[in-house]
Amino acid sequence: MDAQPQHDVVVIGAGFGGLYAVHRFGELGFDVLGLEQAADVGGVWYWNRYPGARCDCESYYYSYAFDEALQQDWTWSLRYSEQPEILRYLGHVADRFDLRRRYRFSSRVTAAHFDEAASVWRLRTADGFETTARALVSAMGCLSQVNWPDIPGLRDFGGRLLHTAQWPHEPVDFTGRRVGVIGTGASAVQAIPRIAEQAAHLTVFQRTANWVLPAWNRPTDPDFDAWVKANYGEIRARCLASGGAVPFDPPEHAALDVSEAAREAAYQALWAQGGMRFFSAFTDLFTDEAANATAQAFVRAHIERTVQDPETARLLTPDDHPIGVKRPPLDDDYYATFNRPNVTLADVRSAPILDVSGQVLRTASAEHELDDLVVATGFDAITGALLALDVRGRGGVRLADRWAEGPRTYLGLGVAGFPNLFTVTGPLSPSVLANMPTAVEQHVDWMADCLEHMRAHGVATLEATEAAEAAWSAESDAVVAHTLYPKARSWYFGANIPGKPRRFGVYVGGFAAYRERCRQVAERGYEGFRLGAGPNE
Repeated sequence: MDAQPQHDVVVIGAGFGGLYAVHRFGELGFDVLGLEQAADVGGVWYWNRYPGARCDCESYYYSYAFDEALQQDWTWSLRYSEQPEILRYLGHVADRFDLRRRYRFSSRVTAAHFDEAASVWRLRTADGFETTARALVSAMGCLSQVNWPDIPGLRDFGGRLLHTAQWPHEPVDFTGRRVGVIGTGASAVQAIPRIAEQAAHLTVFQRTANWVLPAWNRPTDPDFDAWVKANYGEIRARCLASGGAVPFDPPEHAALDVSEAAREAAYQALWAQGGMRFFSAFTDLFTDEAANATAQAFVRAHIERTVQDPETARLLTPDDHPIGVKRPPLDDDYYATFNRPNVTLADVRSAPILDVSGQVLRTASAEHELDDLVVATGFDAITGALLALDVRGRGGVRLADRWAEGPRTYLGLGVAGFPNLFTVTGPLSPSVLANMPTAVEQHVDWMADCLEHMRAHGVATLEATEAAEAAWSAESDAVVAHTLYPKARSWYFGANIPGKPRRFGVYVGGFAAYRERCRQVAERGYEGFRLGAGPNE
């Protein structure tokens, strides 16, 4: 049995969260090892290389804030950066701060067991590597565990089978080919217009229509870039003080408290700006169905104006969930793509996909012969990556069993019964409903302060109490119950994964309020956590 762990901290992941964690802990003098299943840094941006892949937050704030020189030196080419540029940025960060030397790449963690006798985490990877650490930090991301639909014969498709989240590194040419895309989530919405430009024919298999907003993506204006760099301090402060970790002006009025003309003008102004600002029009879009219906009507009118065939427009218009309560994709060409003569929309809600045989995808109403089949069904989100590991805490309890009825955490940072396990943007934190780089920096900074506190006070283990975990989980449930989010079957609830327990995995009380709560917990000596002296406590 190890007298001392081989590392102070092991960090799993090399995306935005993992890279910053490895940097921050290393700067504090901790012996830190990063483990990453990919061959290089990038996280979600390493794997998701499909055509059109880009961020749905604007580049100037979808970026690190921790280093002023980095902010000033890097210039984004587009308003919404595409995957190759974001991957270059993360590679630049890794080089600039010499982070790769702290990583072991091509190392997929398969097991993480807490050794109570030694108060260490024992980890094993798929290639047989083993190590130990005092603390384990999961920075695997909320959208990293790939979801393949359970369609008979799918994995034996006779043509070229692709998944948006496991895209080849080399370019994929669709010229002259018959292509099918399964799904109409964010990845599909971005990929469909690009694929349609090349394919001889594209069939989109849609089960659930999505509300799609414009990005109005364009090259970065040099004057705007100069303004951003001169005002980064204020921009970052606004992100930290906002509900979504974004520098938007907060709404002042309820949708139904203004005239129809004023409401239409507000929507039109924000639509013209593009992006997620649309949801900052009014205070009650996520809490009042009648208010939300006014936003739906605005977007529905846009769909009807854009899509030439009335039946296709009808199918592309959601009728089963309020706008914004499923992840709203951004794209400038999505709806217009369905006017192309080489694009067909197949409604697989009314005629479900039955199976795949050879190169034929069969629905209840037709057979589709395809050269390429693109699966854009997303992820087992929020908890999937953690549960894919064999994580065991005190008494050998498996995390999968602990979360059999849905995730329970304290602040999305820790789990009762799993000492020194920290989760970056973990379940029941603001995670995917906040600008991710800002959210991961807040989490990692909190963890860094916590690890420093433990080192300074001789604390060997820190673990969420059952009471604190139960109270936070109940509070998170209560907050979302007062919103419209439960009106949709979304991956926020795990509804895209058969058999997954239905629990809303995100804290919707707002990033700024959450950040303040985390600060208070630390200020009160890590209230809600049990601090232990070590193996002989």
